[in-house]
Amino acid sequence: MRAMTDDTVINEPSLTAGEVEMLLFALDRSRATFAWKTGGLDAGALNRPHPPSTMTLAGLIKHLTRVEEETAAWRLFGERPAPPWDTAEHGWEWEAAAADTPDELYTRWREAVARTRAAVAEVLADGGLDRPAGFTVTEDGRSPNVRRILVDVHDEYARHVGHADLFREAIDGLVGEDPPQPD
Repeated sequence: MRAMTDDTVINEPSLTAGEVEMLLFALDRSRATFAWKTGGLDAGALNRPHPPSTMTLAGLIKHLTRVEEETAAWRLFGERPAPPWDTAEHGWEWEAAAADTPDELYTRWREAVARTRAAVAEVLADGGLDRPAGFTVTEDGRSPNVRRILVDVHDEYARHVGHADLFREAIDGLVGEDPPQPD
């Protein structure tokens, strides 16, 4: 079983916490579970496909790094994400991950999560959950609000934590719903 790290600690809010705190908790819990399911593996394990899918844990890490980078820049502020995400083709990260070392993958993901957390804190301080996102999704120029962005990012993690759970079990038998927590 993988050791607990800062990435895998779950800080549960009060059972009666407000909407913002609960949304952020749900997202961070999914991030922690993802970190646990993908952490501590070598390049061979991270790049092992699980047929019939060609998906790998390395690809999942790089994909969720992209989700975080695009959320921190484009989804929340309407700005282009930093390189390489600003010019990367859709889906590029899935195959490009094979060229990255585990340390590079983990470090970039952690840095992207930190940027998203800072961006979310900024937009919550400037309009809260109802603040419009930085991009439009409809022809008439309507934008989702920050609440919708947070739900969408959580949904992306929930989907891929399921993949990571199955892949990790196939690699070394690691199973469980939540990472081990401090006493």
